[in-house]
Amino acid sequence: MRNVLTLTEKELRTYFVSPLAYVVIAAFLVVTGVFFAGIFIGSHQATMEYTFQNMSVILLLVSPMLAMRLLSEEQRSGTIELLLTSPVRDIEVVLGKFFASLVFLVTMLGLTLYYVLLLTRFGSPEAGPILSGYLGIFLLGAAFLAIGLFTSSLTSNQVVAAFLTIAILLVLWVLDALTSMFGSSASAVLSYLSLSKHISDLPKGLIDTKDLIYFLSLIVACIFLTTRSLEARRWR
Repeated sequence: MRNVLTLTEKELRTYFVSPLAYVVIAAFLVVTGVFFAGIFIGSHQATMEYTFQNMSVILLLVSPMLAMRLLSEEQRSGTIELLLTSPVRDIEVVLGKFFASLVFLVTMLGLTLYYVLLLTRFGSPEAGPILSGYLGIFLLGAAFLAIGLFTSSLTSNQVVAAFLTIAILLVLWVLDALTSMFGSSASAVLSYLSLSKHISDLPKGLIDTKDLIYFLSLIVACIFLTTRSLEARRWR
């Protein structure tokens, strides 16, 4: 665990010395803030439901930029060989990178709590949907980052990793809309695999264990695949 924490700390320093990190945070806050203001002023409803829905789409575009360099940059610079030959296991490398991206995600989401304070100041929002909404956005963002981490292990080109991540996320996002084109069995499978299907209820305050299991399973699967991808490099 000490190795994981050391790698997480190292990766966080890399994040926050890069201007890209601050640009991403600023862009995320500006765009979500515009949507929040528009919804609040237009509807006069003290709710974060629609803001969470918009936030999920914004994260779909932002997360690949956060994850694209996690392992691809190590491969491009050649430091991946030093990392893999150091006294750390592959799973520790993967978890260190992933946890660092999670901390960055939590930092971004934490800054949006200002919207909740505004709602509390001018209205009486329900705490349940807000808490479940943040849980859903966190799990969704974590799944996005896990997929991005996996794709970054496949290439040394950050741009290729980002586009590959976006492509995978878009496919998973629209699967539910494609169910009408297939039979009942295939439709059920596609509907379950759809990211948008599992995030729709959480901002409404509805927590279903199948949604939690879906996100956690997707994260674990991507971490496993990333670890295997690193292990395969040892035999090249």
